[in-house]
Amino acid sequence: MRDLKKYEVWQLGHKFCLEIYLISKEFPKEEIYGLTSQLRRAVLSIPTNISEGCGRQSEKEFKNFLNIASGSAHEVENLIIISKDLEYINKDRFKIY
Repeated sequence: MRDLKKYEVWQLGHKFCLEIYLISKEFPKEEIYGLTSQLRRAVLSIPTNISEGCGRQSEKEFKNFLNIASGSAHEVENLIIISKDLEYINKDRFKIY
């Protein structure tokens, strides 16, 4: 088995997940079951799928889970753009992403 903590992509995904959780705390309360929830699920999926892939035996399975994590990252990108357009994330903070 692979040690997920040794993978830079997992480390970055984990850090990104924590940042998005902090940012989304500032979203309007009416978004708790909408955009906030969807964004958090999507961002959590990134390091989680990398982690699950690390627990798989074959390279094919590992790559499949990395592919799923990549899809989740694209979903998060879209949700961050929507959050910025709705002015839930300010433009200065948005530039980081």
